[in-house]
Amino acid sequence: NGEILAQNLPTFSLELIPDQIPDLDATLHDLAALITLTESDLDRFHKQLNPSRGFRKIALRFRLTDEEVARFSVNRHRFPGVDVHARLTREYPKGELTSHVIGYVGRINVEELERIDPSDYSGTSHIGKTGIEKTYEDILHGDVGVQHVETNALGRTLQVLKQTAPIRGNHLHLTLDIHLQEDATTALGDFNGSVIALHIPSGGILAMVSKPTFDTNLFVNGIDHATYQALNTSADKPLFNRSLFGQYPPGSTIKPMVGLAGLQLGIIDSAQRHFCPGFFMLPGKDHKYRDWKKQGHAAVNLDAAITQSCDVYFYKLGLALGIDKMQDFLSGFGLGEPTGLDIVGEQSGLLPSRDWKRRVHNQPWFPGETLITAIGQGFMLTTPLQLARATAILAKRGEDVQPKIVRAIETPDHSRQETLMQPHHDQRVSATDKHWDEVIASMIHVVHGARGTARAIGVDAEYTIAGKTGTAQVFSIKQDEVYQPGEIVEKLRDHSLFIGFAPVDDPQIAVAVVVENGGSGSKVAAPIARRIMDRYLRNP
Repeated sequence: NGEILAQNLPTFSLELIPDQIPDLDATLHDLAALITLTESDLDRFHKQLNPSRGFRKIALRFRLTDEEVARFSVNRHRFPGVDVHARLTREYPKGELTSHVIGYVGRINVEELERIDPSDYSGTSHIGKTGIEKTYEDILHGDVGVQHVETNALGRTLQVLKQTAPIRGNHLHLTLDIHLQEDATTALGDFNGSVIALHIPSGGILAMVSKPTFDTNLFVNGIDHATYQALNTSADKPLFNRSLFGQYPPGSTIKPMVGLAGLQLGIIDSAQRHFCPGFFMLPGKDHKYRDWKKQGHAAVNLDAAITQSCDVYFYKLGLALGIDKMQDFLSGFGLGEPTGLDIVGEQSGLLPSRDWKRRVHNQPWFPGETLITAIGQGFMLTTPLQLARATAILAKRGEDVQPKIVRAIETPDHSRQETLMQPHHDQRVSATDKHWDEVIASMIHVVHGARGTARAIGVDAEYTIAGKTGTAQVFSIKQDEVYQPGEIVEKLRDHSLFIGFAPVDDPQIAVAVVVENGGSGSKVAAPIARRIMDRYLRNP
């Protein structure tokens, strides 16, 4: 949208050279009478004191007001080794809105100091810590300028002997639609969770929301201990990027993919009906694997099973497929592997297999685990970004989609741009046109069909949506226990999920919504997705 999301602003800081100050404690006391100094300012300053490096400047206060600069200037003669310096300070105009995407810079710590070239950072004390700031640190950083000066006994500059001009870092242009980001953030309301919106033709991230959020500006010059502790120990984990690091059972959102596997591998015929009495039992076993609909769905074919989200149908299909074929086919949608997004540290989720269980748990794979994997439960875990990518691959009928957040790199003087968006055309999932048509038609019926689980969001839609609701169980209940969602502690309620893409005839946007402890996917997550699609398709 052309809006600046991270920039450097000129600010004034109060800096001290310890070796040039006769009485440091007295100086700090006298400075506090002129300029506001908090305990956090003093603590940060004392932590940076190093007797062997007393000749180096240490910032005591950042972002001085014009009034504070004026007061110090009048009294400057009283403070040898102390001066006001202009510096560029990182600012995030949309701090909370883009915290998990942009990330933030912060003061270089000991661990970072060991892996960087100190000469590259001699002119700054900051480095990218998270998000894009960390991933593209080398691109954004620029080159340090050098100035050799002659000073007097008080440390005042007498003349510049030699100077090398610094080179500014490059500019980054993102795929992010900041208005869509705002709308997705608002749509989540007070819920914790994530919303991902993906531009299907290019793979560009249009929105990537993780809530709760935090103000990245707090970290730039060193966050105070109390504020950091509050953020770090909060039960809601605002520092945690749910979009990339959150791993959730995908629930019924994977049923279209499992259904496609059944069709393509010749396990099922789309017209074949299976009776759903509300539960399924493995041959020779008495354990009941229940359907979400206690009374069952009666006789259903694949279309009805996806449209109404019949668990029993997919228990049977999963058992017929087997975990090996299911795992292999679902991997084509990018499940169980990082998406390759250009933000470091994303989780890979978990697409379980026999080998994985033997390696990690030293146990064999059991048939019951195959059943619950087929409905996106059990060991299976996905990130919201993985779900969005899988949805886009569905929309493109198996063609790869590579998520990307940085669209282009531009030189400091704006003279040249390098475009990073390279559409991928590799076929990750192979299926016949007939089978793609059948599965996508069922996803359309989820939203626009009379019995679709997300039919409420299809009302008055000006375009056709293909989608799938999902509900991910947070904790297990006993086989014969009656489940009353409203009576369960909020943190133990089911997660609400929805995946979808639109318009079906020319797919432009894929959306994945995960609402923690939101309950039904049709009631909570699906309306959020519809709102995002409306915002994007009505205001492209």
